[in-house]
Amino acid sequence: MAVEGEHQLQTNGHAKQAEESANSVQSKELRKKKRKKFLIFVALSTLFQIAVTLFSSLYIMKVRTPKFRIRSATFDVLSKNAENSSFNITMNAEFGVKNANFGPYKYRDSTIYFFYNGVNIGEAFVSHGKAGFKSTKIFNVLVNLSSKDIPKDSKLRNDTNSETLTLTSKSKLEGKVALIFVLKKKKSTEMDCTINVGLADKVIRDIDCD
Repeated sequence: MAVEGEHQLQTNGHAKQAEESANSVQSKELRKKKRKKFLIFVALSTLFQIAVTLFSSLYIMKVRTPKFRIRSATFDVLSKNAENSSFNITMNAEFGVKNANFGPYKYRDSTIYFFYNGVNIGEAFVSHGKAGFKSTKIFNVLVNLSSKDIPKDSKLRNDTNSETLTLTSKSKLEGKVALIFVLKKKKSTEMDCTINVGLADKVIRDIDCD
C-alpha cells in the first residue's frame, strides 16, 4: 500500500509539473503575442506620424503665392472726345486677393497703376489688409483715369473713334503668410491685367490677367 501511495504521489507530481509547464508555455505565447501586437502598434503609429509630417510639409506647410486680380468695374463718369482724342473716366473697380494657404496673408499698403499704351493715366491707393485662411479678400477702389498726359497720336484717335479703349492695370502687394499662427513667410504677388473698355455702352467688355 505504501508503494502504491508513493507511486500515486509521483504521478500527481508529474501531472502538476506537466500542467505548470503547459501554463508556462501558454504564458510565454501570450506575452509573445502581446509583444508582437505592441510592436505592430508602434510601427503603425510611427508610419502615421511620418505620413502626417509629410502631408504637413508638402501640402499644409507649403506657402503658395496669393493671386491679386481686378474682378470687375463700373463707371461713375465716362466721357470722351474723338475730335481732340481725349477721355476722362471715373471708375469704381473691384479687386480680389485670393489666398490658397492654410493661414492668413497680411499685406501692406500699395498702389495700383493704370496705363494706356504705356502711359500712366491714373493711380489708386490700396490700404493694408488681410486675406484669411483659404479665402479671397475683396475690396473696391475709386480711380480717375485721364488722357491729359497721352500724346495726341493716331492710335488714341482711332481708339476713341472705335469706341474701345485697351487699358492695363499693374500693382504689387508685399506681405507675409502666417502658418500655424507662428511661422511667418514673406510673400509678394503681382497683378498685370488688360482691360477692354467699351466707351459707347460704358461697360467693361473683357478682363485678362496674367
